[in-house]
Amino acid sequence: MAWYPGAQKLELQPESDQQPAIRPTQLILHSIAAPWTPGRIYEYWRDSTNLESHFGLGYDGSLAQFIGTETRADANMHANLRADGTGAVSLESASNLQHTDPWTDAQIATIIRLGVWLHQQHGIPLRVCRSATDPGFGYHRLFPDWSDGGTACPGDARVRQFHDVIMPGIIAAANGQTPPAPAPTPAPTQEDDMPLNDADKQAIREIVRDTVRSGPPADRDAYADAYLLAYALAGEAPPGASDDLKNLCAWYHQAFQSCVAAVVDNRLAASALEEKVTAAVSAAVGPAVAQALGAGLEITITPKGN
Repeated sequence: MAWYPGAQKLELQPESDQQPAIRPTQLILHSIAAPWTPGRIYEYWRDSTNLESHFGLGYDGSLAQFIGTETRADANMHANLRADGTGAVSLESASNLQHTDPWTDAQIATIIRLGVWLHQQHGIPLRVCRSATDPGFGYHRLFPDWSDGGTACPGDARVRQFHDVIMPGIIAAANGQTPPAPAPTPAPTQEDDMPLNDADKQAIREIVRDTVRSGPPADRDAYADAYLLAYALAGEAPPGASDDLKNLCAWYHQAFQSCVAAVVDNRLAASALEEKVTAAVSAAVGPAVAQALGAGLEITITPKGN
């Protein structure tokens, strides 16, 4: 496996040792739709999902590598590992929640340096990929095979930067020339997860309760779903909860950490928060918890990495 000397090594285990080898022929760029540092991206891959990327890039240009570039990482759907043994190197980068913002100057400079190293280390050709399997450089939405049927990632602004600045910059730097200077972009404020105080926790519970009560008549299970979600968002479990329900609350807390961080940081208006919580109750938590509470099912959830 190969490790880029310009990145902090934060090795994911057991993926780094257990996932199959690849012959890297592409670099695919992503936006993670969260304003995270490389360390926070690493924690997300480790604790909250079975997916991962090779690299994580912060707004300030800081870079971490989680898996060697000759080992499969699961961020590019069919490009992760092909039947001929080739695969793509993936980079997830900090962005706003809608992945509509441009890469910062620092991010662009880091991507260009990484692109040059991948060209020199693995022979990735200095061109935009011409097909889903063609060696070269690309971004997540370039081909549907690189996602589950299509995606907007990394966003329109970053696609323009890829063609106008990043790809020309990689080619120039690899040939010993000075990369073209990117248009200045303001550096966004970094959001970090923050602890909730008692007022924050109570506000979250009241929003969930009021959302349910102001809507159509809700049965017992629907209210129980919202009640449990309020505790899960606060990082707690209801008094007297079983170990299974405590595990469930902990799992959902991890899933909604980025939303809670934005709330505490006063980045979401009350209406936007209500919208997110309502969607979470109806689309994610409701069916699973209603089934568990209604049927008395035992739920055992072991977060990845534990």
